[in-house]
Amino acid sequence: MTVDIAGFITDMKAHAVDHGFHVHAERHFIESFSLGQAWEVDLHPEEACEGPLEMLMVLEVDPRVILAFEDLMAQHHLELDEEQDRQLELPLFFKWALPPLPNPPDLLILATELAGVSGTTLPVEVSATDTFMSVTDPARRSLSLVGRLDFRLRDMFLREVNVCDVLECAHGLSMWLLEQSEPWLEGSDATGL
Repeated sequence: MTVDIAGFITDMKAHAVDHGFHVHAERHFIESFSLGQAWEVDLHPEEACEGPLEMLMVLEVDPRVILAFEDLMAQHHLELDEEQDRQLELPLFFKWALPPLPNPPDLLILATELAGVSGTTLPVEVSATDTFMSVTDPARRSLSLVGRLDFRLRDMFLREVNVCDVLECAHGLSMWLLEQSEPWLEGSDATGL
């Protein structure tokens, strides 16, 4: 009994389309030493395919977690206790990035506002990177936002994962970011707004 990760990703892409996203590309990486895997899906809200927002949905797969789940399934036939169930999870990330911003927002205020937009459905971490082209040029700040959810393998195996609320939240958050980013990008050559 194995977990159909490829099927889960296919279902996620279909659900994403149903919730207003365009899927642009999919990549599957396998790390040769650990055999860890990452499934990446490029997607954007239908209204924002031309940018400036970049968005990824990433599922990270630890082979040890998969093997532990399969061993427990062989012994217990889906009857896992709560502790085992909690330990056998895979993280799904939603990642947003904006180009360098001439007028970046205050990160604390942005994080507070994002908490109001995404609530507890999709907790989002905000970070920024300052890039200096030379010592005389001002810093160019880029924003990065990451939302993480952990899905139980048992639910993935039984195809009982409900992602509709998460995708609705991710779409709403994407649209909110696009709306908010207009003043942040004033004076840049970013297109799509």
